[in-house]
Amino acid sequence: MDRNPSPPCSDAEEEEGDAVGNTVYSKHWLFSVLTRLIEVIAPAEPDPTASPEGARAELDEEMENDICKVWDMSMDEDVALFLQEFNAPDIFMGVFAKSKCPRLTEICVGILGNMACFQDICMSISKDENLGQVLLQRLCDSDSPTLLETSRLLLTCLSQPEVANVWVERIRENPSVYDCVCFIMSSSTNVDLLVKVGEVVDKLFDLDEELMLNWIKNGTCRSVGPSGDDSPEELPDFKIVPCILEAAKQVRSDNPEGLDVYMHILQLLTTVDEGIQAIVQAPDGGKETWSLLYDLVCQELCQPDDPPIIVQEQKTVLASILSVLSAMFASQTEQEYTKMRKSKSCFFFLFYMPLIGSLIRILQYMEGCGKRAVDNSKESEQEETGRTDVNEEDFHLKILKDICCELLSNMLQELTKENTIEGLHQGHLTEQTCSCAFQNLLPLYFASVESFLEVLREADQTLADNLEKRFPSLKVHT
Repeated sequence: MDRNPSPPCSDAEEEEGDAVGNTVYSKHWLFSVLTRLIEVIAPAEPDPTASPEGARAELDEEMENDICKVWDMSMDEDVALFLQEFNAPDIFMGVFAKSKCPRLTEICVGILGNMACFQDICMSISKDENLGQVLLQRLCDSDSPTLLETSRLLLTCLSQPEVANVWVERIRENPSVYDCVCFIMSSSTNVDLLVKVGEVVDKLFDLDEELMLNWIKNGTCRSVGPSGDDSPEELPDFKIVPCILEAAKQVRSDNPEGLDVYMHILQLLTTVDEGIQAIVQAPDGGKETWSLLYDLVCQELCQPDDPPIIVQEQKTVLASILSVLSAMFASQTEQEYTKMRKSKSCFFFLFYMPLIGSLIRILQYMEGCGKRAVDNSKESEQEETGRTDVNEEDFHLKILKDICCELLSNMLQELTKENTIEGLHQGHLTEQTCSCAFQNLLPLYFASVESFLEVLREADQTLADNLEKRFPSLKVHT
C-alpha cells in the first residue's frame, strides 16, 4: 500500500453540493472517514476481552488507506477549511489522548500540519491552548515519524508571524520541550527528523533571544522525557552545545542543508556572550566544537580539487562555520591562550596553518567567482530577469568575505616565526597565497598584515621583500 494514496473524487451520482468547495472531493466521504475515526478511538461497546496493549495494534488497512487520503486532501485549502468546520482538530485531540497506535498519531499530526499551512486555520490551532499543550507533548513521543510531523507542524506555526510569538511563549513556559529537543538531537539517527528539529531550534533562537539564553543556561535540572512505556523516564542533564554537535555529526554526510542549519544555530549562539562561553568553557574546553568546524573547513568544504564555483554553493554554511571559529578564536586569545600557543600546548593553535591555508583558498575561490560574475553580467547586460538573485548572491558572498578576512587577520596577527616556517614548509604560505591574503586584507587590516610581514621577514626575507614590492604601502614602516 502506498504511504499516501490518491484522494477520492465525488462520483457523478453524488447529489449536487456534495463537493468540498471548488474541489472534486466528496463531503460525504470525508464525513464518513472522520466519523469512523471517532469510532476507532471511542468505540460504542468496548471489547472486555481486549488486552491493554490491544490499542497498539496496527491500523486496519482500509482505515489507514482512507485516513492517508484525508492527509493528502488536507493540502487543499477548501478541504482544510472543511476539516476545521467539522472540528477535526478536536477529533485529533481525542486521538492523541486515547490512541496508542503510532501510525494513527503520525497521520493526525500530519493532517494538522497541512491545515496549519493556511493562515486562518493556523491562527485557530495556535490559539487553542489545550491543543497547543498536547502538540508540544508529542515532542516526547518515542515514534520518529510522529516526531517528524510534530516538528514540521511547529515549524509551520513558527513561520507564521501572526502566531509565532504564541508558540515561542508556550515553548518558553514548557521546560520539557528543551529536554525532548535535546534528547532527539543527541540520540536520534533519523536524518530527516534531525534536520526538521534543527530548523525548529534555529527558528526559535532567531525569533527570541531570551528563549535562546534560557536554553543556553538550561541543563541544571533533570526532567521527564520520552519513554518506551507509560512510565516516565528521567533524562540526562542535557547541555545545548553537545546536543547540537551530535546532531551536526549525524547530518553532515547525508544532508548538506541540515549541516547548514546546525552551523547557523551555533552561529546564533555566538551572538551572545553566554553562548560563546557555553562553547569555549565546555568540559573539553571547546575542543569538540573546534575539531568539528576545523575538519569541515580543512577537510570537506571548498577543497583544492573543487572548482572555484563551489564557494557559491557553500557560502552560507562557510559563513556560519567561520563566524563561530572567529568567535572562539577571539575568546581564547582574550583568555591569555597566547602564552600557551607559544609553547605549542594550546589545542586551538594546533593545525594552525592548514586553517589559514583554507581561509586563503576560500578568498582565492571568491576572486574566481567574482571574475565569473563580471563575465556573466556583461553577457546578460540587457536582461533584467535574475538581477535580484545575483545581487543577493553577491551580498552573501560579501558577508562570507568579511567574516573570512576578520578571522584571517586575527590569526595572522598571532603567528610566530615557528608557525610561519611551518606554513612555508607545508605550502600554505607562498607568494601567491600571501598576495591573495594581502589583496583582501588591505587596507582595512593593515596592522595585521604589517605584523605578519615582520614575522615573515624572519622566516623568509626574500618572500617578504617580494611582497613589499607588490604592495608599496607596506614599505612605509620598513
